[in-house]
Amino acid sequence: MEGWVALYIFMLAAFTGVEVISRVPSILHTPLMSGSNFIHGIVLVGAMVILGMADTSAEIIVGFIAVVLAAGNVVGGYVVTERMLEMFSSTGRKKE
Repeated sequence: MEGWVALYIFMLAAFTGVEVISRVPSILHTPLMSGSNFIHGIVLVGAMVILGMADTSAEIIVGFIAVVLAAGNVVGGYVVTERMLEMFSSTGRKKE
């Protein structure tokens, strides 16, 4: 029963995400994506907690993959944010 509730929450989150993203103007996609990637730091902390509580080797492997993917998403969020801020910089200087 608990798995069905989790699946139901996942489906609601997916539909909500599609509706929100489809209604955002294209000029705001980059700030929205950089913010959402930055929020994935919470996912990284959750994956690290789950990895710390893993007992079997399958749980450890899945937890490790979750930590790697979450870390990659956090780094990507920082890169996108930096590029976005560089685009809106008024000084006109370019990073070497």
